[in-house]
Amino acid sequence: MCLIVFAWQSHPEYPFVLAGNRDEFYARPTEAAHWWPDSPGVLAGRDQKAGGTWCGIASSGRFAALTNFRGPSEGNALAPSRGALVSDYLAGRHSAANYLAGLATSKARYNGFNLLLAEGLQSPASADLWVDSNRDATMPRRLEGGIHGVSNAQLDTPWPKVETAKARLQNLLAGGALAADALIAALLALLTDPQIAPDETLPATGVPLAAERSLSAAFIRMPGYGTRTSTVILVDHRGRLCFHESTHPVDQPYSMRRFSSWAAPG
Repeated sequence: MCLIVFAWQSHPEYPFVLAGNRDEFYARPTEAAHWWPDSPGVLAGRDQKAGGTWCGIASSGRFAALTNFRGPSEGNALAPSRGALVSDYLAGRHSAANYLAGLATSKARYNGFNLLLAEGLQSPASADLWVDSNRDATMPRRLEGGIHGVSNAQLDTPWPKVETAKARLQNLLAGGALAADALIAALLALLTDPQIAPDETLPATGVPLAAERSLSAAFIRMPGYGTRTSTVILVDHRGRLCFHESTHPVDQPYSMRRFSSWAAPG
């Protein structure tokens, strides 16, 4: 994913609220969110090129999501797929802390990433949420309650779209009780905002200025590249789930799907 904002243990009704966009080349083959037949209990979209995913949940009460770290000069075409970091955790049995401890000796092999892992979401009061990155020596760490955002830099780096999305999420949750449908609609509006940031606020990440401008929007449309999937996840204080995915193909009908159970039907 390329933009994630989330509220953790910060709302009386929804202890976990997450909204995220996956930006990718349109030509990269992708499956929409579904229960994986070869990894029972995993609900996620799937990158058909490398086999991993960018965001998903598991029937064990786990959640995982990943953003890439933007560093055009650092990319290694031979590095292992970062999407496997998400799918391996979702399909596995290790605790988040143990999974990240096991990753410590190998994460330098990957191109830059930020990784969010949660466990125990079916009982949110006792759940844990962790963040890791191979571009931040202070990681991994267990997150306390709060509102956070991450794009293609370290957690809470104040890029314009991260700061705007965090502020909008904070305002939404401060506005009082919201039904799930209303909150999802508002979060999708946040994710589909095409507003470009002013030049003076743009980060310098090594891409051309024209690209930096286009990438500053929450919702990206560029030749051959853009926002392909928007995901909203809500977990209420009873552990009830709502997983909503919208896809944004170019020149094809918009589609959406919603899941409200931690287990596949049947």
